[in-house]
Amino acid sequence: MPKTTEFLSALEANGYDFFAGVPCSLLKGVIRRFDEEPRWGYVSAVREDSALGIAAGASMAGRKSAVFMQNSGLGVCLNAIVSLNVIYEIPSLIVVSWRGKDGIDAPEHLIMGEIMTSYFDGITLGDMKGLPWEILDPDDVAGSVANITKKIDERRVPGALIVAKGILDASS
Repeated sequence: MPKTTEFLSALEANGYDFFAGVPCSLLKGVIRRFDEEPRWGYVSAVREDSALGIAAGASMAGRKSAVFMQNSGLGVCLNAIVSLNVIYEIPSLIVVSWRGKDGIDAPEHLIMGEIMTSYFDGITLGDMKGLPWEILDPDDVAGSVANITKKIDERRVPGALIVAKGILDASS
């Protein structure tokens, strides 16, 4: 059962007030709400790394940002994540769809689906061992958002909330 409304409420409850990203069908419920309700101020970007850059600027201006993307976009984001967000301690929530989860999807999604969590674990620098990530629990949406937000805020780095199919792909 889709949890879009519950998810958006959890983002607001945790202080998120700036949203950017690139659409994905697994996140279409949220993106549709962003498009239909101008109050969210969603900025649609042409590439995932551009969305991260836009969100970093918003963060530096005092906003709390969330960036939405398909996991295939993580590949183009590695440089932005490490040379902008990590180096300059710019926290952002990366809401990323889990295309290719369990080896089920179109062939172009299978590799990223398999390495999703190790992607974030592998981003290290000095004492920093990996970036925080959490899998969105459809039975505890608010708890998932609160947990990853706490880790992001404590460490001052970006972190990921990984979203499987069926949770945020409809407007309810």
